[in-house]
Amino acid sequence: MHFDLIYSMLTVFCICAVMVSVLIPLIVRYAVRNKIYDVPDARKVHTGNVPRLGGLAFLPAIFLALLLIFSTHIPYVAKALSDTDFPLRDFLCVGLGGLIVFVTGIFDDFRNVRYRHKFLAQIMAAVMLCVGGIWINDLHGFFGIHQIPAWAGMPLTILVVVLIINSINLIDGIDGLASGICILGIGVYTLNFAEIGYNRYALLGIATLGCLIPFYIFNVFGKPEKRTKVFMGDTGSLVIGYLMAFFAIRVSTLDGPAKEMPLYFVSSYSILLVPVFDVVRVFCKRMLKGNNPFLPDKSHIHHKFLALGFDMRQARWLIFIVCITCYVMNMMLVKRGVNVTFIVLIDLILWCVFQSWLTSMIVKKK
Repeated sequence: MHFDLIYSMLTVFCICAVMVSVLIPLIVRYAVRNKIYDVPDARKVHTGNVPRLGGLAFLPAIFLALLLIFSTHIPYVAKALSDTDFPLRDFLCVGLGGLIVFVTGIFDDFRNVRYRHKFLAQIMAAVMLCVGGIWINDLHGFFGIHQIPAWAGMPLTILVVVLIINSINLIDGIDGLASGICILGIGVYTLNFAEIGYNRYALLGIATLGCLIPFYIFNVFGKPEKRTKVFMGDTGSLVIGYLMAFFAIRVSTLDGPAKEMPLYFVSSYSILLVPVFDVVRVFCKRMLKGNNPFLPDKSHIHHKFLALGFDMRQARWLIFIVCITCYVMNMMLVKRGVNVTFIVLIDLILWCVFQSWLTSMIVKKK
């Protein structure tokens, strides 16, 4: 990684971190003044009324940081981007998609939006990626499939984007869990982009990290009684989920040496295994019981850890360890030449065994 790129990434990170650190206390004051809280109930695990508008700071900070860094012609930034053509169209489409879910999240945090309307907004945001030329065009040997045409790849992309957005949104059930998983994932994606020379995407990734890390501190270490604690709300989870989906799809479609492409494909989904597998499991369980899959309950993986007697901090870190273990295991397998299909099947089998074990432990505890 060249010094020019490191300097540019540090600059963008610091701009976003400072902006979010300044904006969140202002947002908390506004939320407290207008009594916009996430109120505890039988399903939620937090105590005290907590403002839920922290995600309002994310997209403005990212937009302003990137506009500032790209428009001021800072020599180090210009040099870092000089070896790559600047794809204005895909950046604009990603920005427009982010704006769609951002506005939807604002309405949901203030007035509650029906899940059908949220799905429509997510589909529209996913379509924006396809319009920008970002869609899944290669499965790298998954079930023997390699390159796929646009008529199959674009609908698949929309499905994957909606799935990832909802997996991040629904795993946001205990302090720092969703933001922590996204910090891990975006950290991996940013390194992937920087490694292969996609500097513009690396800057977008580090800008997102610059938003998430200060938020994580407010969310995990803030105190409701001192008015220093905040939740990201749907505004934040929808935006970060959308960016996670974009990063994952873009990493899986990087242009590089053919022998390294399965590695990036596996990297793109491995860090998301826990939230994605968990939301699929929960949805299937609700439907098998004849319940509405969109009605919330206490069956997510973090609820299972809490039911076993772990506190929120312990549950959060145990889930982080599971995420990291999945990623490391998959990367070791793909580097040893294991077929992508077998890696996914191994992941699925291990996940089912792990979930069965957790359920049996809960039954024994009761």
